Amino acid sequence: MAKNDMMLKIGTFAFLGGIVIALLFGFYQAYTLETADVEVFFTTESGGAVAWILAALGVIIGILAAMGKGTITAKETPGFLLASIALLVLGAVFQAWDKISLKPWIGSLFAGVSFSIAIFIAPVIGILAIKAIWDMGKDV
Repeated sequence: MAKNDMMLKIGTFAFLGGIVIALLFGFYQAYTLETADVEVFFTTESGGAVAWILAALGVIIGILAAMGKGTITAKETPGFLLASIALLVLGAVFQAWDKISLKPWIGSLFAGVSFSIAIFIAPVIGILAIKAIWDMGKDV
């Protein structure tokens, strides 16, 4: 098996695994936002560990994409960055929704899922944005 194929598989599994983990724990975050007798998940020690795992997967995906060996190609990078920024903005907006009278669950569901996906996607955005700026600067 070629090394590039192995890197692509690692990037694919990291991306899919990160999305699944982010969704599952985003739903659990929504549950803990709604339940008064349970501490909000991402403020707990185990929630912090999950956040680190999501961030580490994001770093792996970002590095592989920056090297051109991941699931996000150079052609897809601008669209990915734009969509990711929209996700981060939605995450910030939805944090207030769990306080709005959209209860039960709708505000907390949006807040929990968007927050966990934002934890996962933020390192990828950072790495790809730095690479994009570097590529634009070196062409001058």
